[in-house]
Amino acid sequence: MSLVELIAQADERGLAASGLACLDRCVPLLGGDDEILRPLWASLAESEGWGEDWGERVEQARAKLDVPGVGVGAGVPGGRGFAEGEASVLAHRMLGAVPVDRGAGNLREWADACSVAALQIHRLLDAASDGASSVTARREGRTQDMSPLVAAELRRQIAILEVLSAHGPAGLRQALDLSTEGRRVLRAVVSRRARGRV
Repeated sequence: MSLVELIAQADERGLAASGLACLDRCVPLLGGDDEILRPLWASLAESEGWGEDWGERVEQARAKLDVPGVGVGAGVPGGRGFAEGEASVLAHRMLGAVPVDRGAGNLREWADACSVAALQIHRLLDAASDGASSVTARREGRTQDMSPLVAAELRRQIAILEVLSAHGPAGLRQALDLSTEGRRVLRAVVSRRARGRV
């Protein structure tokens, strides 16, 4: 199935985890440390009444991450270029749009938007050119001439939704591991681009 189809079929917990994973991979653009979203992952892992404290933990994460001076133009030696600034704006929008209400409609809209934003962020930061005119084609399964960073992000998004669909809450550990790997990759890319401008 395409990424669009997987999001359309995901349940509430899968949607929350999918969106959270996209946001988690983009933490390097928000100025946060690697553990900043762990409380939200823990909220999803609760077997019964999952996410009862989701809204509270969302607000706590926003308070810690949405710090003045961490956004566009800050946090990278030598200042951020256009691509980094655009990527940071997209990451902050993802954070600002996290729904505190766990209704399926809200979560599906957010997960879908996070999917698009995360792919666009990777496209902006990839040194190689991506052949498609928009990330929509990638999400629908048209993967020819993909740039390496975008291709890897698309694979992670699909893998996370597939593992959650197949294993439910038991798949959260693997989803977190996949997201952690992606965050390390993005952090290295941001660092490498910053060194190139110093």
